[in-house]
Amino acid sequence: MATAADVRKLALALEGTTEHPHFDRAAFKVVRIYATLAGDGKSLNLNLTPEEQEFKTLLAPEIYTQLPNKWGLAGWTSVDLRAIGKSELGDALKMAWEHGRTKTVRKR
Repeated sequence: MATAADVRKLALALEGTTEHPHFDRAAFKVVRIYATLAGDGKSLNLNLTPEEQEFKTLLAPEIYTQLPNKWGLAGWTSVDLRAIGKSELGDALKMAWEHGRTKTVRKR
């Protein structure tokens, strides 16, 4: 099980990451936003590729869910923090951080 504090610690340890308010969430950004943390601290949205999202949701559907909107079709994926371990959370954040390091928008 991971917590909002774990998300902040792991995300802010990634080079260049800053935290900013984003609507009712906290956004983690390097060049672009790559993750947003829910205000209640129970879930995290990550910017993955559609292929990464498909793999994660097939492998661990109790942890990863495609967002039910156009952002989800583009790869944005919800993470249930109550179901993910800290090590896997760190790996998933790093994957999303890699996508946030460039200004170039990935073609979907």
